[in-house]
Amino acid sequence: MPENSRRASNSSGSGRTPLAAPDEVADYLGVPVKTLYQWHHRRIGPNVLKVGRHLRYRWPEVEEWLTAQSTYGLSA
Repeated sequence: MPENSRRASNSSGSGRTPLAAPDEVADYLGVPVKTLYQWHHRRIGPNVLKVGRHLRYRWPEVEEWLTAQSTYGLSA
């Protein structure tokens, strides 16, 4: 989808955020895309949707997963 169309659909006031592609999530998390696919296969990564044959992520779910990871195993 062209960048202009993405911005236009995001600012339409519907309150929806675009779904993220694996490369966007990998950049955000600082991991290789291959790691995301491994996490999906092992069911340990952020929740993922299959749209046709493509994997897509919801940003709020990625944030929730990341928050859960940052509190895992931390104790005083």
